[in-house]
Amino acid sequence: MNPRAIRLLLVLSAFLAGLLVCFSVVLLVADRGGAPIVAAPAIGGPFRLTDQNGKSITDADLKGHPFLVFFGYTHCPDVCPTALADISDIFDKLGPDADKVNALFVTVDPERDTPQALKDYLSSFNPRLIGVGGDADALAAVAKAYRVYYKKVPLKDGDYTMDHTAIVYLMDKNGQFVAPFSLKRRPEESAADLKRYF
Repeated sequence: MNPRAIRLLLVLSAFLAGLLVCFSVVLLVADRGGAPIVAAPAIGGPFRLTDQNGKSITDADLKGHPFLVFFGYTHCPDVCPTALADISDIFDKLGPDADKVNALFVTVDPERDTPQALKDYLSSFNPRLIGVGGDADALAAVAKAYRVYYKKVPLKDGDYTMDHTAIVYLMDKNGQFVAPFSLKRRPEESAADLKRYF
């Protein structure tokens, strides 16, 4: 296994371990008597970013429909285009119901991923995908809210790549985190799963 794959596996493992700890604490507290405590993991929250058309977009603009969130960057060689192609397939399978769900592609590379760069990149995928970016501080705040890891990795030729968490987040119509959304299944199954949150 190459070092990059090992790093991605470690990041995913750390995220899942964090979720497990969070759920365990909730169960322990709820088991101490009295009314059960229902709490969702603290993932997501308010944001204000800029979409691929140069327009401001906030979390409030997405409420009323479930939405998927994926962090990546336009120069990503494999994980990002694969995930976006899978999400595009899900939109295709939803047909007319595609209007009832949104999907955000949040860049972790503010240096290169301008609104125009995002627009050009997303032209290869389903038009319902929304690319969003902002300055480094705004993106760091969103990444922190979603517990996303990302890091700039210099290359020998002076260029760079980005290590980042490769999880698709499913948020409900109120903007609350539901669960990581699996793309490792047939698009029809993913589409049926999404319909449960309309």
